[in-house]
Parts: sequence; C-alpha cells; structure tokens
Amino acid sequence: MVRRAGGGGGAGGVGVKAARRPEVRLPALESYDGFGLEPDGDYDGLEFREVDFVGQDGGGARFMDCALTGCALDETRLHHARVLDSVLTGIRGVGTDLAESTLRDVELVDARLGGVQLHGSVLERVLVRGGKIDYLNLRKARLKDVVFEGCVLVEPDFGGARLERVEFVDCVLKGADFTSATLTDVDLRGAAELDIARGVDRLAGAVISAGQLLDLAPVLAAVMGIRVEGGGGEG
Repeated sequence: MVRRAGGGGGAGGVGVKAARRPEVRLPALESYDGFGLEPDGDYDGLEFREVDFVGQDGGGARFMDCALTGCALDETRLHHARVLDSVLTGIRGVGTDLAESTLRDVELVDARLGGVQLHGSVLERVLVRGGKIDYLNLRKARLKDVVFEGCVLVEPDFGGARLERVEFVDCVLKGADFTSATLTDVDLRGAAELDIARGVDRLAGAVISAGQLLDLAPVLAAVMGIRVEGGGGEG
C-alpha cells in the first residue's frame, strides 16, 4: 500500500531508500568542431556549446564525459543513444527522440523540452534539476537512482515504467500518468505539487506525506468506487 509520512520531503525515514545521485567529474574538454551528429557516432571528452542539432540523426551515438550547453535538439534523433558521465545544461527542443537510450551518471540542468521521447530507456544515477519538460514520455522505461529536483513536469507519462529509488524534490508534477507502473522506494513527499491523472492505484511502493494523501483522497476514492457526499446523517 502507499506509505504515508507526516514529515517534509527528502529521502530517509519510514524505510524508504535514498536515491544515489550522480557524481560527474568532467575531465578537461575539447571544443566540438564537427559539422553535425552522425549515426553511431562516438563523442568522448567534448564540449558542445550552443550547437544546433535540429533535425539531425545521431541514432546509436555515444556521449562519454561530455558537456552539452545551450544546444538545440528539436526533432533530433538520438534513438538508442548512450549518454554517460555527462552534463547537459540549458538544452532545449521539441520532439527529441531518445527512445530506448541509456542515461547513466548524467546531470540534466535547466532543460526546456517538449514531447521528448524516452520510452523504453534506462536511466541510472540521473539528476534532473530545474527547467521544464512537457509531455515527457517514459513509458516502459527503467529508472533507478533518479532525482527530479526543482523542475516542472507537465503530463509526464510513466506508464508501464519501473521506478526504483526515485525522488521528487521541490518539483511540480502536473497530470502524471503511472498506469501499470511499478514503484519501489519512490519518495514523493518533497513534491511541491502532486497531481496524478491516472494510475493512482499503482502507488504501492511510494511514500507520500499526510497532506498529499488528503489532496489525493478524491482520486483514490474514485478509483476505489467510494461515493463521497457532504452533510451528516438523516434527521
């Protein structure tokens, strides 16, 4: 069942295991001076600053020890990409395709993304801090040791995903979908706003605060078929 905690956010307490945050230490980087992404490209120890990757195909590419800052990723194809030990800051884009990709030891800071496709992907030791992501598709993805901090997620789709040691800290979730998701040690107490549109019945394995339980009560009642009416007894 959903665990309820009376305290504030942050992992620890009531048996929930804390997420392991990435510890990215980038080496001295070389400036990227290429002409665009290549399918199955290998990018190691590079700094991409204000690079326009709009509409390009980098499917299967590997980014290792890289920094991407202010890059445009509208309709960029990065299907099956691997992003490892890297920091992505201020990236922006609509329709970025990262489906079935791997993100490991990654910091995503102040991103502005819409309709980004991460379905079937694997995220491990990932920090998403600040920024806003609309219509994030994480269907059937695997998230382990992932922290969403100070960001806004509008209608994120976790349908069928597996979440283990995932924390939501000072972030806003609007219209979240947890249909058929599996949650283990998921800490929702620190969410500044928690709005679950679908899949509230899949919150077993999550911990929420007493206040959040009250906010979710109408949705929980509807799922359980409980009719809530005002007023006292007859008389």
